[in-house]
Amino acid sequence: MILRKLLPLPGLSLVLLLIWLLLQNTAAPGHLLLGTILAIVIPRWCADFWPRQLAVRRVGVMVAFLATVLWDIVVANVSVARILLSPAPRLRPGFFELPVSVTNQVALVLLANTISLTPGTVAARLSADRSRLLVHCLDMDDEATLITQIKNRYERPLKEIFE
Repeated sequence: MILRKLLPLPGLSLVLLLIWLLLQNTAAPGHLLLGTILAIVIPRWCADFWPRQLAVRRVGVMVAFLATVLWDIVVANVSVARILLSPAPRLRPGFFELPVSVTNQVALVLLANTISLTPGTVAARLSADRSRLLVHCLDMDDEATLITQIKNRYERPLKEIFE
């Protein structure tokens, strides 16, 4: 009980400590101590804002999802750089509505953030009923293909992980 009070969100505490050490690029005792203090204090401060513990149902799918997102970020960076550095860039920017079927709030936030993290696309607005996400694309060739790609590469794994 005392441990649960000290670390209400142990996973978050561990992630915060690791991120702190990575950002500092050292595991010196002072940074380790400060990172540990932050990893204890921040989750205790935010525990009341979290409605429930985050349940990841399929860890393997989550690892594959993260690998897919990282790969897509690299590929999209190269594509956007190629478009912008070409002598006469012919951009076809546009907006499209992505029908959303995820209901878990965390999955929905991750879907929108994943779309925005991938260069060339930005999640602009979520409809009031949370059924559609307005997405801006820097170079939109085929709207239906983009919707299918996002649903298969991002939304489907997020549903498996969180729902």
